[in-house]
Amino acid sequence: MGKYGLQAHIRKAFVRTTDSAHGLPVYPNLIAGMTVTDINQVWASDITYVRIATGFVYVAIILDLFSRRIVGWAISKSLDRRFTLEALKMAIEQRNPQAGIIHHSDQGVQYACQEYVELLTASQFLISMSRSGNPYDNAFAESFMKTLKRRRSICGSMKASLTLRSVSRIFLEDVYNRKRVHSGIKYLSPVQFEAILADEKRRKTTRPDQPKNLRKVSNVRGALQIL
Repeated sequence: MGKYGLQAHIRKAFVRTTDSAHGLPVYPNLIAGMTVTDINQVWASDITYVRIATGFVYVAIILDLFSRRIVGWAISKSLDRRFTLEALKMAIEQRNPQAGIIHHSDQGVQYACQEYVELLTASQFLISMSRSGNPYDNAFAESFMKTLKRRRSICGSMKASLTLRSVSRIFLEDVYNRKRVHSGIKYLSPVQFEAILADEKRRKTTRPDQPKNLRKVSNVRGALQIL
């Protein structure tokens, strides 16, 4: 797109998914100006709607900011807080993150509610929230949601809940996580990028006595350059 001077045309959302007028405690933005250097360091969460043949459904996702990988997701016909909890539980079960990981979201009631905050606290997350009405504080999650909603060829044929969930899994796990490349991670897919990162960490762990000037890969950036 850059080579040919093309720009994406982004449609504006018409369904409001964030209700921040709830009176529940909110938390400061912990990632403003932060440089993310590893996976499971910052997770960003968000909710959007996707149109289907019979109307629309809501999708909740959790995104690893370093690798751009979707680590948790859930779908629902309503904005009930239970489906955001489902996405968070999936992410925790799959990734088993260390204490101190940052969970970032908007100030919506689904993320500020007691059940969600209690799960984050029990799992030793640091809680971070965007400023009210400022989508730029959660730009990576917002960007993913725009990508999801533009995939009309996938979402347009969804009719039943079973079909919806199976097609969602195909797009999120097989297409987005494993095939879709990102310029921010050297035009690799999230799964490819994490595999390179894991290999580099394994090299450092298994060969600690190797002189630095003989190592083929000293960091993730070097691994990407080899490709």
